[in-house]
Amino acid sequence: MTFITNLWETNRPMMILLMILIVVIPFIVFYVIKARKEHPKGLIAAALSNMGERFGYYIMNAVLLLFLCSKFGISDDVAGWIYAVFYFLIYVLSLPGGLIADRTRSFKGTIIAGLVVMALGYGMLSVPVFAESSGISWVLIFTCVALFIIAFGNGLFKGNLQALVGQMYDNFEAEAAKKGPEALAKAKSKRDVGFQIFYVFINIGGVIAPFIAPLLRSFWLNAHALTYNADLPRLCHLFLDNRAGMTAEDMDNLNKLATEVGHTGVVDAAFCNEYLNIFNTGVHFSFIASVVAMLVSLLIFVLIKKKLPNPVKKDKAAVVSYTPEEKVAKAKEIKQRLYALFAVLGVAVFFWFSFHQNGQSLSVFARDFVATDAIPPEIWQCINPLFVILLTPVIMFIFGALAKRNKEVSTPRKIVIGMFLAACAYIFLAVIAIANNYPSGEEFRSFSEAVKIAMKTSPMVLILTYFFLTVAELFISPLGLSFVSKIAPLHLQGICQGLWLTATAIGNLFIAIGVTMLNTFPDQWMCWAVFALFCLISMGVMLGMVKWLERVTKA
Repeated sequence: MTFITNLWETNRPMMILLMILIVVIPFIVFYVIKARKEHPKGLIAAALSNMGERFGYYIMNAVLLLFLCSKFGISDDVAGWIYAVFYFLIYVLSLPGGLIADRTRSFKGTIIAGLVVMALGYGMLSVPVFAESSGISWVLIFTCVALFIIAFGNGLFKGNLQALVGQMYDNFEAEAAKKGPEALAKAKSKRDVGFQIFYVFINIGGVIAPFIAPLLRSFWLNAHALTYNADLPRLCHLFLDNRAGMTAEDMDNLNKLATEVGHTGVVDAAFCNEYLNIFNTGVHFSFIASVVAMLVSLLIFVLIKKKLPNPVKKDKAAVVSYTPEEKVAKAKEIKQRLYALFAVLGVAVFFWFSFHQNGQSLSVFARDFVATDAIPPEIWQCINPLFVILLTPVIMFIFGALAKRNKEVSTPRKIVIGMFLAACAYIFLAVIAIANNYPSGEEFRSFSEAVKIAMKTSPMVLILTYFFLTVAELFISPLGLSFVSKIAPLHLQGICQGLWLTATAIGNLFIAIGVTMLNTFPDQWMCWAVFALFCLISMGVMLGMVKWLERVTKA
């Protein structure tokens, strides 16, 4: 018992990771058994390939905004916009990625190319190069180029693998149709669950990934007789860039934190440069794990690709077989399907704008306003994927029970519920901000360390916020993928998946506004109220379209 207590005190992130793995492993076994018994062959293999890619991606995603601030000394706002543009490209490039796969008739080749390109981008990020000064430099430009390469590779990979999964269920339903209407209805009921299982495996990588960079960073700091502190890099950059302009409060905080992390000498430029280089080199090393994850994902996909369907070949045959009369007859149906798709995409934009604050304003909130003690702020991002894994069986059970009673909830209605739950998350944060009288982020950071510590809130606030957002995500994200696969015309599967990801991209382009609002609005609750309002408006719009969307989906 003493050993465990000591380990908890000395390496809390590692202990948390071990406890999470103990909890998660039984759920993984459950999902594998369920998929093998009730779903198309190849689902788990495709999910494992996607899990490896997502693991590498979430390593970087967990630390990106805070890493940009700590390495280059840029503000939260500037780092937030770099993050937002990268996140935008991650998704919008899925549209040309889908177009390339549709035109070349090679979904699998495009997916393989995407994994190779992403490995190259992560390899560039893993090189610990530093500029002589903070701010915009050739190193920052090099970093942005690496991020673009990762985004381009992700565009080739992400939507096309989802299209393959959608095709699995098309084939699955076609086989069931041969056995009769009852078998077909049962097969169709599996699609939403299948995409939920696929989505869970994405999040298995997302649970573990946020621990990688903090653990490697702390290891590298400890190797140099230093420890971690989230606020020290900002003060070091402030000292290096404008020593004369530092307030007495900032200088006192810098001296105090330098002592706390293990420095015993004079706090000068040499110490600040040393701490920044060691601190950020540890993060660079974590990107090597991303490269390895891409290569593992590539190996899995190459080994199982023969078992996966190829939508392009099948769709091409279907298009060729249409007579001119059949094409005219199908034109109205295709238009209705596309109108419905774009209607849902419009709602999805606002959901992702609000939801993807986990890497933006919620990361800054965790860093500045939450009493995290020895737990780095990046690690809190594991809560969302952990909840996905733990809560998905509950959601599946509820939907399954309703279906057995002929009270199945349609995919559009599930999306409405998801938007309401997302609004609840931000209403909760607004209430917390009002209760604690939280000012803007900029004003808060100007306070003394003692005042800031006294004002910080409990980690339970983050946990409950992520709970609401995760349940909302389970009602929207995997079911959105399922909705697209149902409604997309046969010859536009790749492009339609790319359009779903493009809607996500548009929402992501504006996520940096969250950091700006958090740092500049005079009262913090206003920031969270904006997100709640967007979610409620989107919920109302979606609710007004539900019956029409249900008719089109069943057509």
